[in-house]
Parts: sequence; structure tokens; C-alpha cells
Amino acid sequence: QPKMQTIRKGSRGGDVATLQRALNLIADGIFGPITDEAVRDFQRSHNLAVDGIVGPKTWAALGIGSSPNPRRIDKIILHCSATPEGEDYTVDQIRQMHLARGFTDIGYHWYITRDGKIHKGRDEAKIGAHTTGQNSYSIGVCYCGGCPPRSVRNWANQGKDTRTPEQRAAIIRLCKELKCRYPSATLHGHNEFANKACPSFIVKNDTDLCAI
Repeated sequence: QPKMQTIRKGSRGGDVATLQRALNLIADGIFGPITDEAVRDFQRSHNLAVDGIVGPKTWAALGIGSSPNPRRIDKIILHCSATPEGEDYTVDQIRQMHLARGFTDIGYHWYITRDGKIHKGRDEAKIGAHTTGQNSYSIGVCYCGGCPPRSVRNWANQGKDTRTPEQRAAIIRLCKELKCRYPSATLHGHNEFANKACPSFIVKNDTDLCAI
């Protein structure tokens, strides 16, 4: 995969078309106002500088660059952090929890906070630590939440779909991006591979996700 050029509004060519495909736009190869707006939205949601310029950091966040993922990816597996409803946990807090359990890094590749921001976890090129027996060929996506509030007795052992509207939108957007990168990958919930509630909803019953 060739190194991608830095492009911006007014640019034309194959790299622009690649960008447009990654953003689910019509790939006409012309970086116009619609592409510019989509780039800025993507940068905003991925905590990048919102300048409309697609350079190394934006390309990397899109998963496009000089080093394509050497792993064959055939599944995208959704998780919840199993934390109480209404409480915020940062990507670094989840990373620390996983390090304390003996992992080398956060187990997920992507983590979505309650405000709908998408945070990078471990690199997609690295095998995750999120689903026993499925890690080698999958991408792990986790949203913050998935349990009832602390006020509920035995909350930690119960699942609840606590996705905020912002998280729902972000999960759909991220899964679309991942499907662009890994067209043959299928979408699953952790509960399809383990006897647990995570991600606290049935992926195959979510019409928005099934439409991706």
C-alpha cells in the first residue's frame, strides 16, 4: 500500500477517492465542500485537530497508510466496559484496568465514551485481548457502560444496554469505517462467543447495525 499524500479541499485524484470511500462518500476523487465537512466531522469525533487537512494522523485514524494491517480480519466484535450506567470511564482508566489484569495494553482496539467520542486503543495491527478464541482475526470495539447504575443491587452481574444516542451513532459510524477497511468482516457481540451479557444487547437484533 503506497504512502498517502497530505490532501485538503481542492485536491484531486486517487488518494481523495480512497478518503471518500473510507468516509462513505461518493468517490469522485474531488475534495470539495462535502468531503471537507466529512473530514472535519471525523477529526472532531476522533479528537484530532479539526483543520480539514488529511495528513499522517488523520490517515492513521482512518486506518489507511504505508503499513496495512498484516492480520486477516474476519470479525468486528462489540463489547461494553461493564461499568455502571451514567458513569464516565476514560480510555486510560480502562487501559489501567487491563494492565492490572496482566494485559500488555488495553484489550480493545477502539473505545467509545458516553459523549460519543471514539478513542484509539491498541493498534489494529496487534492481536486484541477481548474475546477468547476470536482475538487473532478480529477487531474489538467497546462502549463505556453496559451495567445498571450502582444503586441497583448486584449491578455488576447484570447487563443493561446503556448506550447514549451519541454512543449509538458513534458505534454505527465506526463499524462502517471498519467495514470499509475489512469488507469481509462480519459484526458480532461478545455474547455470541461467551456466556455473558456483554455488550448488553443483541447485535443481530439491532437494525441499524445489521444494515451496515
